[in-house]
Amino acid sequence: MNADKIEVELAGSGSVLFPKGVSVQEILSGQDGGGRDGFIAARVDGELVDLSTKLNKDARVEGIRADNAEGLEILRHSASHIMAQAVKALFPDAKVAIGPAIENGFYYDFDVEKPFSPEDLERIEAKMAEIVAEKLEFHRREMPREGAIQFFRDRGEPYKVELIEGFDGPIVSFYEQGDFVDLCRGPHIPHTGFLKAFKLTGVAGAYWRGDERNPMLQRIYGTAFPDREALKKYLKFLEEAQKRDHRRLGKDLDLFSFSDDVGAGMVIYHPKGALIRHILETFEKREHLRRGYHIVVGPTLLKTELWKRSGHFEHYRENMYFTEIDGQSYGIKPMNCLSHMLIYKSKIRSYRDLPLRYFELGTVHRHEKSGVLHGLLRVRQFTQDDAHILCMPEQLNTEIQGIIDFVIEVMGIFGFSYEMEISTRPEKSIGTDADWERATRALMGALEDKGIAFSLCEGEGAFYGPKIDVKLRDALERRWQCATIQCDFTLPERFDLTYIGADGNRHRPVMLHRVILGAIERFMGVLVEHYGGAFPTWLAPVQAVVMTVTDAQLEFARRLVDEVRNAGVRVDLDDRSEKLNYKIREAQLQKIPYMLVVGDREVAAGGVKPRRRDGTQLDLMLPGGFAEMIEKECLEATKGRIGLGIV
Repeated sequence: MNADKIEVELAGSGSVLFPKGVSVQEILSGQDGGGRDGFIAARVDGELVDLSTKLNKDARVEGIRADNAEGLEILRHSASHIMAQAVKALFPDAKVAIGPAIENGFYYDFDVEKPFSPEDLERIEAKMAEIVAEKLEFHRREMPREGAIQFFRDRGEPYKVELIEGFDGPIVSFYEQGDFVDLCRGPHIPHTGFLKAFKLTGVAGAYWRGDERNPMLQRIYGTAFPDREALKKYLKFLEEAQKRDHRRLGKDLDLFSFSDDVGAGMVIYHPKGALIRHILETFEKREHLRRGYHIVVGPTLLKTELWKRSGHFEHYRENMYFTEIDGQSYGIKPMNCLSHMLIYKSKIRSYRDLPLRYFELGTVHRHEKSGVLHGLLRVRQFTQDDAHILCMPEQLNTEIQGIIDFVIEVMGIFGFSYEMEISTRPEKSIGTDADWERATRALMGALEDKGIAFSLCEGEGAFYGPKIDVKLRDALERRWQCATIQCDFTLPERFDLTYIGADGNRHRPVMLHRVILGAIERFMGVLVEHYGGAFPTWLAPVQAVVMTVTDAQLEFARRLVDEVRNAGVRVDLDDRSEKLNYKIREAQLQKIPYMLVVGDREVAAGGVKPRRRDGTQLDLMLPGGFAEMIEKECLEATKGRIGLGIV
């Protein structure tokens, strides 16, 4: 072979000879979609690189376009650099921190003297458009670590200096476009002109590295897409998501609140929110009892020595709260598993007793950093529908499949689709390789036996065992993590849990940790956004509101309320001296499923003509008939689980 040539294998096109030093851009220029605005980056022997990368040895090359997952991430990361360049141009004293691509866009954190205003965002976006029009090339540079530290120190960028000081490698890479330089691994789009459709979507405060002890920075969010049509579609989605934001709806519907007087991350449930929670918890208790679970309750405080024995102190203590009583250290529980193991250990167990399924609606506390707290979705005190199943190893497959069936059935009632993901051993963990392998095989085997596809998430398991995570998809196709199934051979070993087998000898059980809804708070937040606050009738805190036209109907309206309430319907009376249209509008804003307007004709007929919240008007029916209709609707929606009278 010619010493001046290299052999390049092109994805789907075989091998081609090129001169040494050829750029990836030149290699891909003849490929389908490889025109000037086609590929934005490439993979060379599996590694992501810029199109400007030059090759001097044989390689396999695959072009990456902006319309796939990898390309979109590169496009968005490049957009964050362009945004940072715009900010520095408009606010020269701003100090730049980090600017990654995220699931639906990108953000960049800045240390500035005063918060960015909406007008500032408009100016920044306009400046970005100017930079895009200039088609500035992205150039990759490398320098020794110490030189890079001095380089960014000279530029007055302390956050970049801190980042580099945490690097282990001797060489640091950075990118420049025009007069802007940023620390980055890359790759990036060839030039700024490849950013064709972008939008800045908001600004928020964010602590440096998510730690409230660090400076508060200004985080600008944005998004980018390969074309304007995709951007337009996403912005419409964002508009709908904002309408469904559970924090706004929680206030509008009077469900819950937070108070600085109480403390960050602590939920205060108002009557309607507490009622929804009660319905969910009652539903959960019934479903667990149907499946052979035992309801248990454990203490909130457990001696720190127990948390050391379990491994939580070593691997999880930064997320725990501790206190001291009479000179004894206690940990406030972040999980419920320890008490459940102590219940199991309270007496000798036989193989005939297994499996044992312990269920607790257990309230736990976890120290989440202030920067990540987010309404009901991320709080410091929450209640989990926690259960632990102790079984023989040969019962694992059946028990795991039973939990999977439980999750699928419940999520079907709420109208969620789902995906399954298996998370494997993290770097920080306990237990033997053999036990981790057995646990992982058990989870995979159960999913395979049920014919359920799953993806792998390497290194994201719990510190004591691998897990199945169930990712829900809501009405807007967003993914939420709620249900999880964890397989644990290690904690039963640490707590010396045993059972007497058929052979008369002691054996070690396996423990499955699992939640169905997960944190009740988080699940309620997801439900509010999934339904847009318009809860199905079986879950609505108020199922119907009776409205009078004038005071002349008040006596009949009160009797009507009493009758349907006694039948189990959750009903309110609106007897205010307001116009009827105003009352109807308010009930619609409160998203109450049914409105029962009482006028002289209804009084004369002794019945009501229910009006649904979508405006549909039903025929006249007696109060008892209305209650029967609500009962039927609730039972159909919950597959016979919940009718009237759950509260």
